[in-house]
Amino acid sequence: MSPAQAGVRFATTLALGTLGGALADLSGLPVAWLLGATITIAVASLSGVPVFIPTRLRDVTFFILGIQAGSGVTPDVVNQLALWPLSFLIQMVGVACVVVVTNVFLQRAFGWDRETALFASLPGALSFVLAAASETKADMTRIIVVQSTRLLLLIGALTPLLGWLEGGEVVNDGLRGGIVGSPLQYGLLIGSALLLAWLGVRSRVPGGLILGALLASAFMHGTEIAPVAIPTWIATPALIVLGCTIGARLRREDRNAMFQLLPASLGAFAIGIVLSGLAGLTALALLGISLGKIALAYAPGALEALTVLAFQFDLDPAYVAAHHVVRFMCLALVVPLLAKRLPRQRTERNIVQREAAPDADARDTSGPDTPA
Repeated sequence: MSPAQAGVRFATTLALGTLGGALADLSGLPVAWLLGATITIAVASLSGVPVFIPTRLRDVTFFILGIQAGSGVTPDVVNQLALWPLSFLIQMVGVACVVVVTNVFLQRAFGWDRETALFASLPGALSFVLAAASETKADMTRIIVVQSTRLLLLIGALTPLLGWLEGGEVVNDGLRGGIVGSPLQYGLLIGSALLLAWLGVRSRVPGGLILGALLASAFMHGTEIAPVAIPTWIATPALIVLGCTIGARLRREDRNAMFQLLPASLGAFAIGIVLSGLAGLTALALLGISLGKIALAYAPGALEALTVLAFQFDLDPAYVAAHHVVRFMCLALVVPLLAKRLPRQRTERNIVQREAAPDADARDTSGPDTPA
């Protein structure tokens, strides 16, 4: 793709995402700029409109949103840190149940082979899932479509649900997460965030860029060294770019497969939501953590998007991000072991699929669902 083509595609993508966000905002939807951009770009991409978000812009967006999410961390978070290990344990029991039940469902209800069913049932860690699945006899198209559909449905379902649970108290207007500070305070905040984001990326921690920025921002706000806010004129475009990144996960070549695989995708999504919800209710009963926080933390996938939602709904983004990192790391450790136990003989069908859709394995899997 030439620079001119990339520029046109990017401009088109940004214009459509902004239009979708504006329409959602006028409709009064919660977290409208994110939700509207996601839906609009997903529809456009499936319709054959060439969409494109530059990797560097995506990374800058994650950095900004990480700083913003960190500014939502309050001293109350420290008082609940002792509850997190037990919450992690409950969450991972729920994840294990999701994998087992979804795997059995896809094999028995739709006759999928065990390799494809297994990798399609893993909630998140898409980069590891695709890398491992490509070395087995798994059907890559089915895995990509089911995983991408899960992500889109997750964002589309959780956003209005949280708006209802929280009584519509979404704060997405005005200055949030602090004050308009001095240039020195902004310099300290951005400098520390850059350092920890760089360390996060270099250490290969899942979601390291956004998590590094989040941790630095949380420290600066918690100690009141630099309790400054990200202006709305920066935060809103970042939400639009994130929505475009999520929506662009699907491609035109996925359209037919998406409709054909819709029953399987919906079934897998329903199983994930129900079992994750049961795990969340267990945590709610045992730990007394608010339902909104648990819903975002236990949702099966999308670290960056759900951390942003946690900030928008004022629901402790550090708690939410920590749970998604734990889930991702556990899956990242398990996936290679699973792949080694599966047949590694490549089938002709698999090779043809990968050649026909060269972007399938190389898609931008470092975005919202990686750790989604």
